Amino acid sequence: MIQQDSIQTFEAVEGSTDVVLHRPLTPAQVLSWLPRTATPAQQDSAIQAHFKPSEIHWSNRPDTLHLPGHDKGHNMLDVQLPQYYREGFFSEDSLFHPELPGGRYGTAGDPVPYSVRGDNVITSLLLLGFMLAVIAFSSVRHFVVRQINSYIFPGRAEATDMTETAGELRFQLFLVGLSALFLSILFYFYTISFIGDTFLLEQQYLLILIFFLVAAVYYLMKAGLYALVNNVFFDSKRNEQWLKSYLFITSVESVVMFPLVLLQAYFSMPFVSAVTYFVIALIFVKLLTIYKCYYIFFRRNVVILQIILYFCALEIVPLLILWGVLDLTAKSLIINY
Repeated sequence: MIQQDSIQTFEAVEGSTDVVLHRPLTPAQVLSWLPRTATPAQQDSAIQAHFKPSEIHWSNRPDTLHLPGHDKGHNMLDVQLPQYYREGFFSEDSLFHPELPGGRYGTAGDPVPYSVRGDNVITSLLLLGFMLAVIAFSSVRHFVVRQINSYIFPGRAEATDMTETAGELRFQLFLVGLSALFLSILFYFYTISFIGDTFLLEQQYLLILIFFLVAAVYYLMKAGLYALVNNVFFDSKRNEQWLKSYLFITSVESVVMFPLVLLQAYFSMPFVSAVTYFVIALIFVKLLTIYKCYYIFFRRNVVILQIILYFCALEIVPLLILWGVLDLTAKSLIINY
């Protein structure tokens, strides 16, 4: 006798001593009966005709997957389970805890390169600064016209002895802050283009903040140097007139730098053109400074050497120091591989 099992079945045919072997069908056998031109729908119909779904009977036998001599495993969802059962070498592994994120699937693609025009923070800063400047200008436009007339007709301005209101002073201080912001953004563009784009800081926007603080200290130190030097050589009336003029000149500097920031950020202005624009704007501002300085302090006693020394000591040297400090700060925060 041949013992019957679950894999193969033997059946004796009546009137014959042969034993017929009946093996369970497989999907591959059913598909092999069909012609090669059979469509997927025909293949699916053939499979459904020979295979019927049946009820699944799960095993109710006890789990024996534990070490010999130890009791069966514990349910991790049991609140009364001691903590040492829950902790192990793989407790923090994401593969041991399917409920924790295990990372992305597949291969990561190339990241999109950084672009200033797609930077929402810088765009928000520029847009906010422009809107606030327009709103402030609409309320003090008469003051701006008077300041422009004082440069074109200085004698008339002295006769009228212009005074500034608190709103006009706040407007000029706000423009000075914009000058520091635009200068920090421009040097940030220079840094990521020619020095590097990986820094020790958690966010690259902190670098703009550091540059802004350096530029703000630069403007404050220049105002302090002007006040210290002018109080030694000139009277208080001229010093007050010069501080008002210097504040307005710094405000003009923010206005002439704003188009450069926009062109560099959103129109990818070539570096040579950007440097040319910056140099022309800087020369224009320094010419206004020399003209006002000459008219207030040196028009009665014209000494060319004194004007040159005064201008170099209080304008050129602080500007070179600012550039050196910004460059040293950027190179100190860059990551060198």
